Amino acid sequence: MKNIANIMLITGTILLVQCQRQSDKQIRDGELTGTIALSGAWALYPMAVKWAEEFEKLHPHVRIDVAAGGAGKGMADALAGVADIGNVSRDIYPQEISQGAWWVSVTKDAVVPTVNADNPYLPQLLQQGVDRETLRYIWIIGLTTSWSSVIDQQVPGQIHVYTRSDACGAAKTWAKYLGENQEDLLGVGVYGDPGLAEAVRQDRFAIGYNNINYAYDAQSKAQVAGIRVLPLDQNNDARLDSTEDFYHNRDEIVQAIAQGAYPSPPARDLYFVCRGKPGKRVVREFIRWVLTDGQKYVPESGYIQLPLDTLNAQLKRLEE
Repeated sequence: MKNIANIMLITGTILLVQCQRQSDKQIRDGELTGTIALSGAWALYPMAVKWAEEFEKLHPHVRIDVAAGGAGKGMADALAGVADIGNVSRDIYPQEISQGAWWVSVTKDAVVPTVNADNPYLPQLLQQGVDRETLRYIWIIGLTTSWSSVIDQQVPGQIHVYTRSDACGAAKTWAKYLGENQEDLLGVGVYGDPGLAEAVRQDRFAIGYNNINYAYDAQSKAQVAGIRVLPLDQNNDARLDSTEDFYHNRDEIVQAIAQGAYPSPPARDLYFVCRGKPGKRVVREFIRWVLTDGQKYVPESGYIQLPLDTLNAQLKRLEE
């Protein structure tokens, strides 16, 4: 009996090894395998999560981990090799290129100013918008400190200014629109896109800024409960005309950004960054898919598709 049991155990082990070898060979012969780690910009996080989910459905032996933490973290993690891909929502700097940063543009979005939905002067703010110079005096120069200066009426209420505490693309993009750097932005520092949106939602005299996917609800596409997007008066005439009024829901502002009706900055490209051109096959194939079939998920996720010639140029960089 003992011999029979031993024979059965050996036979079972052999069959198990053969099955595993056959399975491994099938995976090697056709299916992608491996893991991909993405880290970085809050702006790109919802889109990256959607891409990861859809890619994993197509390739069940691939696992993709997506973490947020700001564009600065994404760049640092990519250059350090901690992440395969860094999600970055601001310009790539020369010093980062010298450290080996390789990147492709994958989609586009924008940063928008926000105020509390219970701001007592919201009707006037939505009617006239706010021009760039006023925003500079709020965030950069620091001389516009009351809402009476914004709406040009004698009303009470100090402006409570909020900004980002983390190194991030939203703050750098917003500061660039105002002609300065993130370090020059005044205000109470708050970590992350969700944190900044919540700070504005809790303070009726607040002003802040967010990437559009944190200012608009993903399901209803309406503006997030408790905050309102503050329209930009781009022609400085102290009123919001029909060509400037596209903030009511996510679809409207996405279309405006795509058509160039919203200024750049704060509209901007979003990037995948790697330490050198990716060597892992699974990473290359994921990026290739994002730039091709994965683009069909961009509009539904509240982002803006890049022009076809731009996407083709990114694919060319991947193939070089």
